[in-house]
Amino acid sequence: MFRRLWKPVVGTAVLVGAPGYLYFKYTSKPKPRETFDLSVRVRGPDGKASMSTRAIQLLIKEEVEERLHERAQATSVLRRGIVWKQHTAHLASNNPIEDANASKIVERDPSELSPPGDILFFAVMDGHGGYHTSRLLSRVLIPAVALELDLLIREPSAIIPKSGTLTNLKALLSPAAATQIPFDANPQFVSLAIQRAFTNLDSEIVDAPLRFLAQTMVQEGTKEQPIPDLSKHPLAEAMLRPAISGSCALLAMFDTAHKNLYVALSGDSRAVAGVWEQTPDGAGFWRVDVLTEDQTGRNPNELRRMQAEHPADEADTVIMRGRVLGGLEPSRAFGDARYKWPADVQALLNKAFYEGSGQSMRPTPALLKTPPYVTARPVVTHRDLSFLPSSGSVPKQKPKSTMKFVVLATDGLWDELTSEEVVALVGGHLAGLKGTISKSELSHLVPTTTGNTIEGKDKRQRSAEESSWAFVDSNVSTHLIRNAFGGGDEVKLRQLLSIPSPLSRKYRDDITVTVVYWEEGQEDNARTSTFTTNDQVKAKL
Repeated sequence: MFRRLWKPVVGTAVLVGAPGYLYFKYTSKPKPRETFDLSVRVRGPDGKASMSTRAIQLLIKEEVEERLHERAQATSVLRRGIVWKQHTAHLASNNPIEDANASKIVERDPSELSPPGDILFFAVMDGHGGYHTSRLLSRVLIPAVALELDLLIREPSAIIPKSGTLTNLKALLSPAAATQIPFDANPQFVSLAIQRAFTNLDSEIVDAPLRFLAQTMVQEGTKEQPIPDLSKHPLAEAMLRPAISGSCALLAMFDTAHKNLYVALSGDSRAVAGVWEQTPDGAGFWRVDVLTEDQTGRNPNELRRMQAEHPADEADTVIMRGRVLGGLEPSRAFGDARYKWPADVQALLNKAFYEGSGQSMRPTPALLKTPPYVTARPVVTHRDLSFLPSSGSVPKQKPKSTMKFVVLATDGLWDELTSEEVVALVGGHLAGLKGTISKSELSHLVPTTTGNTIEGKDKRQRSAEESSWAFVDSNVSTHLIRNAFGGGDEVKLRQLLSIPSPLSRKYRDDITVTVVYWEEGQEDNARTSTFTTNDQVKAKL
């Protein structure tokens, strides 16, 4: 009986249900999107600025999740008994995003003085004035450093300063001691090589338009028009943009052969390490090891350096309101040639590259007198990695003080979170915490020490109300970005991520976060990654 009934039932559903579905689909009004009011600055017809209220469409939860995860990557690779894990995530405020990142493994060849090992590079770049410099650095910075390290091994005299007579005499009296440590295992010499790589690369970027102009003037210049019109030249923009734009750069280099970590910074990004300190009772806490100083005019060390490098009559103007000549915030950066070229050179480049198209470069800073005011020369920090196993062996006894992870992030993260909060959030994530946890509760679950952070920027104002952290992401970098903009406060998170560019720049910056951590592992625990041996730069190091 039931078998005979199914056909008329289905037929009725098709005849009645389908038209009804189509009717409601195309005649019913879509549910209006939620909005919230945002105070924005606008300019009237007279040019005067005033504040106005603008309704902003609120992203739904699924859209927020998509935005948080669309640029997230997690990779791991097994190298000599250690599984190295890299989690990277981005969140754009500018359109397009001005941040960039890079990573690479360089396999070392063993020698009489150096055991087998790798050099693992991880870098984040924080562009400003466009993405041109940061994207270029994401392709060339790591190879530039690798080449300098190769030079240090093959021609150390090209990098190492000449020693004095007394030092040379000691080396002659004790030659064995002089050659006991290879040049690329000496933190002082490696730091010099990294600094050379940064400064030489910046010179190439900043000098490229000048060389291009000089070469064209020789080939095409005439008495009637000594300065050629390059405004429509196909290479003009490629030469000029990376020099005029700018970028901070933060590089971490793990040398597993010699068990050294180097962190090089030009700019106001920051690197922080989490060090696990085991206590006698078998418990422990996280020690916050801040590996860099924010390089802005608000850093007293940078202020003193800048004042010492320029005449005394510029002592009050090299840094104004925490900024270089009152304009640029980072005191070290690649590019930013407006703060490196003399005024007459900028006028010459403007005439050659822009005048023919009716455009112009940004004006020369009014206070510019004795450039350069900005340098790409990085401050290099060294840490010992003696806890890593040798030649793939696993130590029988774990040390009581062990670095467990390093966080590299552009300043957009540090505008919102402290170094201590970041270490606690990563430590809690690695411990497997889940759900929503109040901030006061996390301090008990994941105890940390206070790191010695030199703040280079003013923190954004925070609500005094007790808020919470969210532990819901598998990617630890996405986890940090989520908690930078609301964490367990879903309404705040949705609002901050809903603000479109360029209005969003008042409330959040571009953010790029890379978290590197490692653990003893077996072959089946490592997944193929984007920086495995298939993506290596094989160097004779």
